[in-house]
Amino acid sequence: MSAGLVIGTAGHIDHGKTSLVGALTGMDTDRLAEEKRRGISIDLGFAHLKLASGERLSFVDVPGHERFIRNMLAGAAGIEAVLLVIAADESVKPQTREHFDICRLLDIRHGLIVLTKLDLATPAQLERTIRDARRLTEGSFLANAPVIPVSSVTGAGLDELKKQLAKIAKQTSRRDASGLPRLPVDRSFALKGFGTVVTGTLWSGTLHVGDTVRIHPTKREARIRGLQRHGQAVETAVAGDRTAVNLAGIEHGEIKRGFTLTSANALETTTLMDVALDWLNPLAPATKTAQFLLDIGTAELPVTLKPLREGFARLHLTEPVLALPGDRFVLRRPSPAMTLAGGTVIDAFPPRRLNRAKTFERLSNLAAASPAQRVEILTEESPNGLSIEQVVRLTGIPNAAHTSNLILVNGQHLVSKHWVEQRRQKLVEWLQLFHMKHPSAVGAPLSQARLGIDPALLGTVFNNFNAITLRGDLVSLAGYQPQVSNADAKALAQIELAFRQAAFQPPAPADLITDKNARDLLEALVKSGKLVRVSNDLIFHADVIAHIRQSLAAHKGRRFTVPDFKSWTNISRKYAIPLLEYLDHQRVTKREGDARVVL
Repeated sequence: MSAGLVIGTAGHIDHGKTSLVGALTGMDTDRLAEEKRRGISIDLGFAHLKLASGERLSFVDVPGHERFIRNMLAGAAGIEAVLLVIAADESVKPQTREHFDICRLLDIRHGLIVLTKLDLATPAQLERTIRDARRLTEGSFLANAPVIPVSSVTGAGLDELKKQLAKIAKQTSRRDASGLPRLPVDRSFALKGFGTVVTGTLWSGTLHVGDTVRIHPTKREARIRGLQRHGQAVETAVAGDRTAVNLAGIEHGEIKRGFTLTSANALETTTLMDVALDWLNPLAPATKTAQFLLDIGTAELPVTLKPLREGFARLHLTEPVLALPGDRFVLRRPSPAMTLAGGTVIDAFPPRRLNRAKTFERLSNLAAASPAQRVEILTEESPNGLSIEQVVRLTGIPNAAHTSNLILVNGQHLVSKHWVEQRRQKLVEWLQLFHMKHPSAVGAPLSQARLGIDPALLGTVFNNFNAITLRGDLVSLAGYQPQVSNADAKALAQIELAFRQAAFQPPAPADLITDKNARDLLEALVKSGKLVRVSNDLIFHADVIAHIRQSLAAHKGRRFTVPDFKSWTNISRKYAIPLLEYLDHQRVTKREGDARVVL
């Protein structure tokens, strides 16, 4: 079943928001004793309604008093459409304006203008309120929204309001159910017989009964014992649902408003964010470091704002929060309290040591990027690409959008084609220098040619690269031929002849190495395959090893002992043991206790 539309109320205190929701749904959203005693909403209230069209609506009723703006913001964070409520007999008031500004800053794009208390307003008051409402919303997402006069007492206008709500429900796009689950918590309480229950609007993803979830920022884990939507038990909650989650393994006191419930081992909190800002007053933007209150999701916390350039800023948070690119927020002045700005998270894990010019260029690119382009940018700027886990942490995208410019390595790691080309060019330049310094070497050891590349990514750089040649653990430029002087050629021939003639009694390498050049020549013969290194101190001519392999082939499947091997090859025990260990490693023989089998 698809999620219903979450609608919030907004407006001045005592303009009839709670009465309107009650008239529509038959539910009283004032649940606190103090709310009932004082006749005003203090905290968030919740209700639901199923329209005749079949559309399901969830209502978040917010307090209108300026002292409870924090509670209003916690409720507004999860809504997809708003009812801007204005009393027809009083018109636009200060909290009407502030609530409306908050809705704009949070990028709410759908809604209706509802004029309540129609039964108390004169025609002149109604006309003035309509005019003031149009002036307030001019140029905004509510500029062309229907204005619907209603009376919660007589029921006048409620049918028309429901018709317009049905239209919005059909036209409004739903949240992404394919993403990672994120539920900002707006209430946490204990229910007798059930235990801990948290509620909130599921921003993205899907929750299932039995899932293990993580609570941020404490990182406590719990299991979903049950789910409810509109008071009914369900097995699954999807993005956009107003959801009650019954949790096992955690006390309700360990969770508070502002925490976020998400899938385990996927996302991380942050205390530093780069953001794009939208100031309500064009003359108000901070020009130096300043203190604000940040409202994001259902959380509110003090932050320090450091201006960057042209609408970008860096926020230093006093507490960790879970935030992802694209999340909206509001900035308020603590005292005297006032909403000043809102904005969008651009990067929740920004690099700390970029100069302002580079930071501005980077943020401009990220702000204009699609999700796939964002993954590209972040992958390219990382020295060794990004693991899939890192992509999820940085973007919240569970299945990274692969593009023609990215390569997925072993299903676990993303690198850009540009990164691969850069590493290949660097390898070619390094090999050119290596061949100049070591003209007689067949190639460079792979261990030296890695150039700081993660071993798991070497294959992406080396494989199918026609400009190089791989020979075992050596790499060279394609077509490279070792340059050997006449003197070195003569020395190479002499060394090789010494090992060939020695056969099963090879000379010790130390006896032949008189200087660095002799060492390099000996290594060149090993790398070329003319000599075979059996152990650190034992080298045979390749023809000898080939003869031994051929001799053993005649005994395939036969068990034998060290004395048997000595008898077959006429080799001393001094050389037989390391030689057999080499043959085991080469899978020519296999050790079984004190004996071996010819494979």
